[in-house]
Amino acid sequence: MLQERLLQILDRKDHWAWPWFAQGRVPLQRLLPHFQQEWEVYVRDFPQLLARILGHSGTSQESRAMLAANIYEEQTGGISGSTSHPELFLRMMEGCGFRRSDFGAVKLLPGASRYRKFLDDATSSEPWVVGAAVMTIFVEGSVKERREIEDASPESEAEIEAAIRKHPLVRIHGLDPKFLELQRVHKKVEGGHRQDAWRMVLDHTPKEMEDRVVQSVEQALQRWLAYRDDVVAACGIAR
Repeated sequence: MLQERLLQILDRKDHWAWPWFAQGRVPLQRLLPHFQQEWEVYVRDFPQLLARILGHSGTSQESRAMLAANIYEEQTGGISGSTSHPELFLRMMEGCGFRRSDFGAVKLLPGASRYRKFLDDATSSEPWVVGAAVMTIFVEGSVKERREIEDASPESEAEIEAAIRKHPLVRIHGLDPKFLELQRVHKKVEGGHRQDAWRMVLDHTPKEMEDRVVQSVEQALQRWLAYRDDVVAACGIAR
């Protein structure tokens, strides 16, 4: 089953250094390379990467509608009533004490550069469903995907705020919760986007193309792990 094969890959979207970030074992200022590489690899250009998939001639009309809704939210915040997600990311960085200029001319680390090239190639090439799987299933997905699929019910405002207060940036580093609007927005809209992502890929991947989709998502995982290794080293973290 295609979904199970993809979920088995997402089960491994984890990294040995996550506890260093989640438990506050690294001072906030040392995390700047982590945030810079995220920005340059996919946060800034996520709407553009999705737009490439939408623009393929073979992309189904239903999938174009799903992608268009995702792009609209990412670029404008129009569904959540906020603003663009890249802008919300930069506001979060300002709350962390970083300057916008810190994200103006970021030089990609080798692993990050290879990961970004992979994303560029996947979204620019046919068949479109491969790029859709890489971007909407893998990049937007997480190691918690199984649990989130099982419990797709929207969170209440109180539940969202409780989760924000538990976020490491707030709980450990003392960030004012108002700067985590990006996380609030994700919690409000991601449920619908996750459902669209799975429906788009599962409904439009022919049986003969399943192996290629799975292989591409596996390659995305390997590029992501190498990218994370470089970021962790840049933040001064060692096993």
